[in-house]
Amino acid sequence: MRKSLRSSATPQEIILWSRLKNGQLGYKFRRQHSVGQYIVDFYCSQKKLVIEIDGSQHDDDNNKEYDFRRTKFFNSIGCDVLRFWNNEVNTNLNGVLIKMQEVLGSTTPNPSSTEEGREGIRKTVKDIL
Repeated sequence: MRKSLRSSATPQEIILWSRLKNGQLGYKFRRQHSVGQYIVDFYCSQKKLVIEIDGSQHDDDNNKEYDFRRTKFFNSIGCDVLRFWNNEVNTNLNGVLIKMQEVLGSTTPNPSSTEEGREGIRKTVKDIL
């Protein structure tokens, strides 16, 4: 499953991976990595950081609930979660990378990755713009 997801990556995943691979942010990331029962877009085990790139289907109520449960699970095992919209990667890649560097550089958990999750992260990224 992970292998097929890697070979069918979205354009936004390809763009972000080009900036994450080979430790370009100072940390090793894996793509389409299993964390518990879930497969995440990108994962940094050293910082226990999950990165998800979401398309418009994630704005649907059923998918919001599913994403909420995923985030709650990741938080329960000590992982922080950053979620970005595809459009953010397309139009503000530098802002996305800046937010990631801020979280990677912090030693305390990111409060925006808790149950408020998605909206807290997205508002923070938009504020950077």
